[in-house]
Amino acid sequence: MRAPLCLVAIWLAVVACAPPDSTGSAQPVADGAAAGVSSVNPTTGPAAGENVDEDATEEPGDDTNPLIPLLEQSIPYGEGADGNLVGFLAVPADAAEPLPGVLMLHEWWGLNDNIREAARRVAREGYVVLAADLYGGRTATSVPQAQALLRELVEAPDRVRENVRQAYEYLERYALAPRIGCVGWDLGGRWALQAALMLPGRLDAMVMVYGAVELDRAALETLDMPVLGLFGEQDRSIAVRDVQEFRNILGQLGKDAEVRIYSGVDHGFFFPAARRTVPSPRTTRGSG
Repeated sequence: MRAPLCLVAIWLAVVACAPPDSTGSAQPVADGAAAGVSSVNPTTGPAAGENVDEDATEEPGDDTNPLIPLLEQSIPYGEGADGNLVGFLAVPADAAEPLPGVLMLHEWWGLNDNIREAARRVAREGYVVLAADLYGGRTATSVPQAQALLRELVEAPDRVRENVRQAYEYLERYALAPRIGCVGWDLGGRWALQAALMLPGRLDAMVMVYGAVELDRAALETLDMPVLGLFGEQDRSIAVRDVQEFRNILGQLGKDAEVRIYSGVDHGFFFPAARRTVPSPRTTRGSG
């Protein structure tokens, strides 16, 4: 029963916004094609002085099925150290029975309109979608703001794990989702993978879009759901050689996984209207 749920991840990350090459089509990169690409420190993002756009401009709405009405609301899904955890919930208004669930994890800008619109897109395909908030109601509109919020998460990883766990359990216990998948971008891509490692036997599908990868073979051995990873060849924040190694390890372990690296594509390709960081090349290898 897991493969059908994975289709929502593939639809969301590929069909809705496939990364283009110069001809307008997505082109995966062969192994070794970008072996010299290095990485930005994942705890701080781009370093000071690098070539970045300072503002994060949100992408205008692009409804996939605009005729399908939705019920949507900000909803508490758990308890955090400083109060309720409040996320964005979207579900088809005419749902007559429990629907499969999608746990959505935002990029380092926070739970903004881009993420809410992505949640609507998926909900219109027949899912109950909960976009969790890892920042406690805060969002960033500049790189320094995003760096500050990210540092708080790096300093308290157990709080993030508990946040993600409670979001999953909300879909399971209160939305009564019979199957649950997870999708995330950037920061959320990393935590989508961590959710899969946290919840083996419970999570039914996982997609990560340009998120930091895990290279511990013993940890990856626990993955037992379909996995889709999408990365850009020109992304300096995630070392391409690490993505290739991640793909190779999953293949050696016999996992149901597909990892794509798109030619000529930079970080942040899923939200093309949003200005994003474009780090300069590094001379040292980072952890992705």
